[in-house]
Amino acid sequence: MTKPLEGVRIIDLSQYLPGPLAIQMLADFGAEVIKVEVLHGELGRTAPPQIEGNRAHYYNVNRNKRSLALDMKDPEGKEVFKKLVEQADVVFEQFRPGAMDRMGLGYEELRKVNKRIVHCALTGYGYSGPLKMAAGHDNNYLALSGILDISGTKESGPVLVGTQIADIAGGTLHSVIAILLALQARERTGEGQFCDVSMTDAVCSTMLAYVLADYWGNGKVPAREQDSLNGGTAFYNVYRTSDGKYVTLGAVEPKFWETFCRKMRHEDWIPLRNSADSSVQEQMKGTLRREFAEKTQREWVEFFSDVDICFAPIIGIDEMVKHPQVIERASVIKEENFLGSGRDAYFPGIPIKLSETPGEAVLSWSGLGADSRAILESLGYGEGDVERLVEKGVIGIPRE
Repeated sequence: MTKPLEGVRIIDLSQYLPGPLAIQMLADFGAEVIKVEVLHGELGRTAPPQIEGNRAHYYNVNRNKRSLALDMKDPEGKEVFKKLVEQADVVFEQFRPGAMDRMGLGYEELRKVNKRIVHCALTGYGYSGPLKMAAGHDNNYLALSGILDISGTKESGPVLVGTQIADIAGGTLHSVIAILLALQARERTGEGQFCDVSMTDAVCSTMLAYVLADYWGNGKVPAREQDSLNGGTAFYNVYRTSDGKYVTLGAVEPKFWETFCRKMRHEDWIPLRNSADSSVQEQMKGTLRREFAEKTQREWVEFFSDVDICFAPIIGIDEMVKHPQVIERASVIKEENFLGSGRDAYFPGIPIKLSETPGEAVLSWSGLGADSRAILESLGYGEGDVERLVEKGVIGIPRE
């Protein structure tokens, strides 16, 4: 069965999380990916925990990619890269602005080689603005977006989320969108373009659409535990159970709140769902905290099993990978005794289910430089040329 991105060749220069995951998603849908790494390998390979020579994290964001180890600072390495670009559709990188230009491989230079090339650059702050050269990580982007300022509780202050929000929702997903949009535009214009994707831009715009509306609509700055969806209401909150676990209630719509109140025998609360009186909300939350503390998490799940409300237990990752819903949808892919390591591995599934051209998670990984020789030969380099470039240290191949 043909996949939607078959025939699209991507040169992936990224490392760590947001970029590699974005390109892996495109590989799942048929794109051919050549991962270009420095001779000692991207840093995402080397940190612990190590499983059969690579970091466990590396396997989760780099499946189904070929590996070329290349010194792009060497003049001959630059020529190899340009030959790659001649035959490619997309170049993806996440260096700071100007890094590719300093190597003589910026977008304007690559356009001379291939006018159809789509060059997507993922950065923290974008290619313009006073912070464009600033270093940053996920928590920094969340901080500047205002998200951390409305997260947590009044008592706790800002709380870090247990995964990389700006990197993935901001960087990974928006990079995928940018590349697909640019490829679609190329179908009409015949030319590629430069995609400037900023994780901070994405967080400030896409992820704060409703929060921004609260800000200008209510005429006040959103604050922790003061808004309907960040802990300020009883109907949308987290409650601790008697066994020290937690449950979530998300009865936003009146029908769900009414059903919840009747089930809990609090019919008098039904008209108070969205009360602007904070003391009313605090009173309801306090009562629910006491009541939820009277039963275990499992007992509450059973208690609400016969009614239609937005309610779910908070479970750990170890429980999530075994959840029937996750298994049925292949949200996570399990590989037993991965590479003979004695560990069961869990990889990202394919979240987008296409009926006619579905993606496929090909669980294969190339060692550092494992495809260097074959890739150069496909570019027209003879065996002698390849050996010379290996000896010179321009390309890397696996050690015998």
